[in-house]
Amino acid sequence: MNYLSDLLSTSSFKELLDNSVLAWGLLACGLAQLSKLFVELIFFQRWKPSVLLETGGMPSSHSALVTGTASGVGLELGFDHPAFAIASALAFIVMYDASGVRRSAGMIASRVNELPAENWPSFPDSPLKESLGHSRIEVLIGSLIGPAVALPGIALIGSPLHVLNDFGLILG
Repeated sequence: MNYLSDLLSTSSFKELLDNSVLAWGLLACGLAQLSKLFVELIFFQRWKPSVLLETGGMPSSHSALVTGTASGVGLELGFDHPAFAIASALAFIVMYDASGVRRSAGMIASRVNELPAENWPSFPDSPLKESLGHSRIEVLIGSLIGPAVALPGIALIGSPLHVLNDFGLILG
């Protein structure tokens, strides 16, 4: 416990723990990623824990992260604040990229993987990764998860530092 107290006494670490926008944006991302496991189980009747470490699939955890963070910035600073505009612009770029460029790259990888071995000068050790991007519905669902997790979390619970203070683990 002494190590925890020493670590928490540094102001930079306390500031990081007090960043509710970052914490809830990351939690939204994590919950979206975790939900992929249940999507696989419910819709495809297969237990596939590897989806926890993969990109692509339903829902987009990247979209959950950027929309959760952007909505948190808006809630904390105001939806008319320039930082909210920047966070929103970044969110739109990430979501556009996920459903456009990365999705197209995955489709190309799928076609390349279908080429016969004799078409390769040296056959690759493993196939190209095909699950890179997202469909628009995967991005949309992810983008709804972000604010649905972050806004109530920030408004009702607060930052990790606030939670630790409530449990008496950190003073000040």
